[in-house]
Amino acid sequence: MSLSSKKFVVLAISLLLVFIVVGCGSENKPATPEKPKVISITYVKAPLNVPSIVEKKLGLFDKEFGPDNIKIELPEITVGPKQTEAMAAGAVDFAHGLGGTTAIMAAANGVDLKIIGIYSRAPKAFVLLAKDPSIKSLADLKGKKVAGPKGTVLHQLLLTALTKNSLQADDVQFVAMDIPGSVAALMNGSVDFALAAGPDALRAEQAGARIITTGEGLIEATIVTAVRGEFLRKYPDLVKRFVKTHQATQEYLKTNQQDVLAITTAETGLAIDMVNKMYPWYDFNSTIKPSDIEELKKTQDFLMKNGMQAKAISIEELIAK
Repeated sequence: MSLSSKKFVVLAISLLLVFIVVGCGSENKPATPEKPKVISITYVKAPLNVPSIVEKKLGLFDKEFGPDNIKIELPEITVGPKQTEAMAAGAVDFAHGLGGTTAIMAAANGVDLKIIGIYSRAPKAFVLLAKDPSIKSLADLKGKKVAGPKGTVLHQLLLTALTKNSLQADDVQFVAMDIPGSVAALMNGSVDFALAAGPDALRAEQAGARIITTGEGLIEATIVTAVRGEFLRKYPDLVKRFVKTHQATQEYLKTNQQDVLAITTAETGLAIDMVNKMYPWYDFNSTIKPSDIEELKKTQDFLMKNGMQAKAISIEELIAK
């Protein structure tokens, strides 16, 4: 074979190898997933979830995702376990205002979710109420009937208060009820104590109930924002845009406080003086701080100690990187 023929063969083989490599590369390259047609974000306005109220009123998520032809749905699922059940079923993508207790229990039970930010910290907003004048302090809990939502921040408040006063969970009769039901039971004398938060607590006070303790010094009352794990893996850029939009909301709260209070008053139907009183109780900074991680670890310890969680999980791994 002549030298020129050999060169031609080498060139032909080289070109063939290039085509094979390019072809294989294009076949192995993962396809970019199509954007979802709908993003579902839970809307929880109570006790006083001002960021969600503003985001809904100003259509901030619609403005962010609308240009991509993505529709925003805001289902009002206010009970934590119902939020995580909806996430497990794929019906909700973001649980926006989820109790840290609920997030941890759901993850421990196999629900695929990740925490992407802190929604709020508001220990002053969560309270234990009594109406009977003979009840003076937490020491009077022993032997009494207490109503409140089980497995929640408020339930954690009760059990922490018991421990601080050298009492056990079985020293009280706990009746599982939602917050409005608990307050109603307290006011009609069916129970001795009620766990409540936000406007329900203030209304109970106005009707004659007294705050025996708030969460201050007992719990941080950490509420989180969580995303469905599959959604995060499939659409990480959309999750980043969600976080960016929520952070922009926090800046809006700082620079437009009067408008924010007016929007909140209109949406909740609360008197402006109630909104003004409660708003300073809340820290809406979404940045996850080391102290938040420690608080979530304490929450898990509380859940396991009180038999509400069987297996420990890594809190660090629960948080999206």
